[in-house]
Amino acid sequence: MPITIEQARALYQGADSIHDFDHVLRVVALADRLAEEEGANREIVRTAALLHDMARAEEHSSNRLETEPENDHARLGAQRAREILAGEAADFVEAVAHAIEAHRYRNAIAPRTIEAKVLFDADKLDSIGAVGVARAFAFGGVVHQPLWGEVSAGYIPGGDEVHTPHHEFHVKLRHIKDQLYTATGRRIGEARHRVMAAFYEQMAAEVRGER
Repeated sequence: MPITIEQARALYQGADSIHDFDHVLRVVALADRLAEEEGANREIVRTAALLHDMARAEEHSSNRLETEPENDHARLGAQRAREILAGEAADFVEAVAHAIEAHRYRNAIAPRTIEAKVLFDADKLDSIGAVGVARAFAFGGVVHQPLWGEVSAGYIPGGDEVHTPHHEFHVKLRHIKDQLYTATGRRIGEARHRVMAAFYEQMAAEVRGER
């Protein structure tokens, strides 16, 4: 392997609990499963999965918006991967770099290879299901969001209405299963989506005193 788990772990020192090395290891495990079932190159996928979020701390430490290309952790991570893997074959390095730059939900780089599609799906699958619920509330705690909030009909992210994990489910997480690329990812996504949707339905009922 071009990079070991311990070498990769060192790149995530100080990462937040939503994108820490535990997240990376879950993505690696999922990506390896998807790669095997989808016929992707497992070495490319595993290397990209180990490195995919290593530039998040750099993104968060900048004063620039994370949507700017110069401050996009996926693009930054792809460039860092090229530097880390400089001694490997050029086509391998570029395959890993492309998978990393295309794994992000919010940038305009579409995954072109099966390896990139596998990494995209594995990363997104970790944001839904039971783990996805836990991550949404962990993030909410970090940024001091209320535990719950009803989503108004005209809700716009970034507006006056307070964003909560329920809002995140409404505007993003419930759509993830429909944006996955691989057949294996979509199958897993359907199952995880049901778990996640049932949780938010149950929580809504409990907040309203209905259950």
